[in-house]
Amino acid sequence: MTPLPHRLDRTITIRAPRAAVFRFFTDPARWAAWWGAGSTIDARPGGRVVIRMPGGVEVTGEVVELAPPDRLVFTYGFTSGAPIPPGGSIVTIRLEPDGTGTKLSLSHAFAEAAARDQHVQGWRYQLAVFGNVVSDDVHAGAAAHVDAWFRAWSDPDAESRRRALDAVAAPGVQFHDRYSLLDGLDDVLPHIAASQRFMPGLVIARDGDVRQCQGTVLADWVATGPDGQPRGRGTNVFVCGGDGKFTSVTGFWRS
Repeated sequence: MTPLPHRLDRTITIRAPRAAVFRFFTDPARWAAWWGAGSTIDARPGGRVVIRMPGGVEVTGEVVELAPPDRLVFTYGFTSGAPIPPGGSIVTIRLEPDGTGTKLSLSHAFAEAAARDQHVQGWRYQLAVFGNVVSDDVHAGAAAHVDAWFRAWSDPDAESRRRALDAVAAPGVQFHDRYSLLDGLDDVLPHIAASQRFMPGLVIARDGDVRQCQGTVLADWVATGPDGQPRGRGTNVFVCGGDGKFTSVTGFWRS
C-alpha cells in the first residue's frame, strides 16, 4: 500500500457501554443505521465493507482487524470519483470505557493531505450521527424511566419509592429545581417524603412524549391536586449515564 503519512483524529464520548457501541460495527442493520440504506459490513477479517452516501456516492473497503469490544480497522476508498482509490486509506476505531459510557477514538490515515482535509467535517458529522443512533438504541426506555421517576413523587410507601428510584437513578443523582438542591438518593428520598407532607395528594405525571438526544431527555409534566385540577406545569431535563440511569435531573416550573 502507498505510505499513509497524513492522519485525521477525532474523539467523542457516548453515554453507552462499549458492548452496546461495538455492535454497530458488527451488525449490518445497525451499520446501515448510521451510514445509510444499502451500507453493510461483513464483520470478520477480510470481510467487505460498503458505505452508501447521499447522491449515490459509494465507499468500499475490507475489514483488517476486528477485536470486540475494543477495536475495528478497515480500509476505505471510493468506487468512483477522485478523492481516494479503493484500499487507499485506513480507518481505525478504538473504544475505551469512560465511567458508565464509552470513549470512541477514530484515526483515519491518508496518502494525501488534501484528502484528509476533505474528510474533517464529514467525520465530525458522521460521528455525531453515530452517537445519536447508539443513544436512541440504548436509551429507548427513557420514557418508562421518566414515568417511574414521576410516580415515585406521589408514592406514599417509602420502601416502594426507594426501589423505584434505585431502578432508574444513580445513587449520586442530583436534583435541582426552584425548591430543591439535592445531592444523591439519600437526599432526594426524604425530600419527597417532606413534599408529600406539605403538598398532600399532589400527583406529577408526564405530559406528552419525551425528547431524547445523546442521553439527555426532556419531559414536560403536569402536577394535579387531589381534586384533579392542574396546580402547575413544567419541564424536567434528565441526564442519563451509560447504564441508562439518571445522573442528574433539573426541573423547570412554567406556572
